[in-house]
Amino acid sequence: MSVILIVDDDPSSRETLLAVLMGQGYRIETAANGADGIRLAEQFRPDLILLDVMMPKMDGFEVCRRLRSSPALAEIPIVILTALDDRASLLAGLDAGADDFLSKPVDGHELRARARVITRLNRYQTLMDQRESLRQMAERVVSAQEEERRRLSRELHDDLGQALTIQMLSIRSLQEDLTLTLPELFERLQAIYQQSYETSIKVRRLAQDMRPPAMDALELKDAMQGYCAGFARHAGLPVHFEWDDSLPTIPDLPSITLYRILQEALNNIAKHSRATQVWVDLSLEDGSVALSVQDNGNGFDPQAASEGIGLKGLRERLIIAGGVLKIASSPAKGTILMAQIPLPEEKAI
Repeated sequence: MSVILIVDDDPSSRETLLAVLMGQGYRIETAANGADGIRLAEQFRPDLILLDVMMPKMDGFEVCRRLRSSPALAEIPIVILTALDDRASLLAGLDAGADDFLSKPVDGHELRARARVITRLNRYQTLMDQRESLRQMAERVVSAQEEERRRLSRELHDDLGQALTIQMLSIRSLQEDLTLTLPELFERLQAIYQQSYETSIKVRRLAQDMRPPAMDALELKDAMQGYCAGFARHAGLPVHFEWDDSLPTIPDLPSITLYRILQEALNNIAKHSRATQVWVDLSLEDGSVALSVQDNGNGFDPQAASEGIGLKGLRERLIIAGGVLKIASSPAKGTILMAQIPLPEEKAI
């Protein structure tokens, strides 16, 4: 259902517009001032905004400029409603970012016709954007799979392959050299044993990278607590982990998604943030499992970094799991990453 937002400080004008649009298959939201209009636009992301010009405190032109300055709201169609028909007012509206104008008093037939055309076009554009986004996501998933296969192939060939070759050559050398004394034989066997042990460690590491055993043996909070403790030891960076005692058993997809996000977030902190403290919180919020990762590092501009591969990968993981990602950060003030995934109703207890 298309959403139309009416922003007008005059109650009778709002009622008139509601009466014209009611029964046309729209969800209609109303605001009596510019600030509430912007807030509702952020909340509902309407398909069309009908915006009055003559409002106190913040007029329609200023509301339009603020909407256009927001990346999330900039593409929403805006029709300005005005009793002003002079050229200067029309130019001011266009300069502020308006898409169209309707003169007051509004003609009901014209309003319904324009609303129908604009909302259909906006819905079509939204669907096309979503289709393109899904296509790009699919391409990145395939690329990521191929890159992971290449990485595993390199590790198997370069590390494990060479290690096994050395062991085979060592064993062959033992078979061909029958003059070794017992101490020499013991020393050679000890070297082969050490090589085998190191190879087994590499195999175990590869297996853990592909699927952390803790995810199968432990609850999500326990697996995360163990990972945070291990990360803190290796990175020399204190990680304070807290969790909600009311957490239920989390299904596999949300669990592995949040676990991977925790891994990526902590690795990014260690590489880029120069933080001295990290706080991780796992909680239950309104039927969703929520992960928060906060650091006191140098921060960054989320708008500038939003197209980076790392953040894009995190967002796409969450989209697949039905979740959302929010990032609050600014230079020199640290970063808070918040990931939230809704649980099935029977799990949201």
